[in-house]
Amino acid sequence: MEGALNVAVVGGGAAGFFAALSAAKHHPSSNVVLFEKTAKLLSKVKISGGGRCNVTHHCFSNSALAKHYPRGSKHLKKGFDTFQTSDTVAWFQSRGVELKTEEDGRMFPTSDSSQTIIDCLQNEALRLGVTIRLHTPLRTLHPQFEGGFHLNGEHFDNVILATGGSPKRSGLAWLEALGHTVSDPVPSLFTFNMPDEDVTALMGVVVPDAIVRIQGTKLSQQGPVLVTHWGMSGPAVLKLSAWGARELAQREYQFSVQINWVGIPNASEAASVMEKAVDDMRKKKVTNACPFELPKKFWAYLLLRANVSGEALWLDLGKKAKNKLLNTLLNDVYEVRGKTTFKEEFVTCGGVTLEEVDFTTMQSREVPGLYFAGEVLDVDGITGGFNFQAAWTTGFVAGRLG
Repeated sequence: MEGALNVAVVGGGAAGFFAALSAAKHHPSSNVVLFEKTAKLLSKVKISGGGRCNVTHHCFSNSALAKHYPRGSKHLKKGFDTFQTSDTVAWFQSRGVELKTEEDGRMFPTSDSSQTIIDCLQNEALRLGVTIRLHTPLRTLHPQFEGGFHLNGEHFDNVILATGGSPKRSGLAWLEALGHTVSDPVPSLFTFNMPDEDVTALMGVVVPDAIVRIQGTKLSQQGPVLVTHWGMSGPAVLKLSAWGARELAQREYQFSVQINWVGIPNASEAASVMEKAVDDMRKKKVTNACPFELPKKFWAYLLLRANVSGEALWLDLGKKAKNKLLNTLLNDVYEVRGKTTFKEEFVTCGGVTLEEVDFTTMQSREVPGLYFAGEVLDVDGITGGFNFQAAWTTGFVAGRLG
């Protein structure tokens, strides 16, 4: 039996909390202390998914799961070999929390309340005897020559850092002092601001299947788009912001988006779908008969944008007008001037360089006995429960301490 270890976990978010539970479970005789600088634990868990907590995503193949991480996919695969989605589901289930899958693959507690997840984690911490210290920031951390660490003046054998992402590089300077290389942090999930576009008058409208491209790049994503009072959001935009995080930061969030509102990438295919639908609606007013699945209000807006009279009958619409309309449906361009962070799932890319961490253990390759979990690493996922899955995985693996 191992001697009693003193283990410090820094950061009371999802990754840190799960790391503390894992350390206490794998090393039952150890003394596990969780440090949190604020008064609140698991604050992101609380607000995620509109207060319902999007725990993970219904994706049970490790290689498919890894493809949802713009940064870290190759490294995370090693972690998923130890703890993946099915393990997350089983972990909560064995503690009385059932998860359900929604149509888009996101998984939530059946209670539809994030408090269920928080209570489950806190009860487990209580059961395993994890010591929690709130209002306790990390002030000093010094690796000791003879092994172990001095953290805020106390001795610990192992330290797990789960301090989350930082909006500024200066917030990560202390990691460089430990001998690690840090990638510059930039926001990863954000919505597009379009102050000069009149589409914002349609706030609340959801277009179910659009293809959004950033002009002048290879960046493109497909999915629902939500029109907001400041611009555009929704899964397609959020995914695009994650995959393009670094490139869009370099452009200072000034760029043009080209949108295909019908989700059919091939123009001739889209044209034949439109012709076929129009054949059945020849005697109807254009405004009342949309050939694609678009909200009525939005269809009327696109007709105006294409300068096509909605009062005309389809049979009276000439070839030129139809081509103009099809071009608007497939190649609609909007100017983006800035971003708004997606509040529910504020994510940064950037952090500790992944090559400096062994993902089979989450131990630092630079400092023995030092482990990492969560967003302090240069790892981030797209929206849909993937960032929490990365937190559970890296936290669980780090807590095994080797």
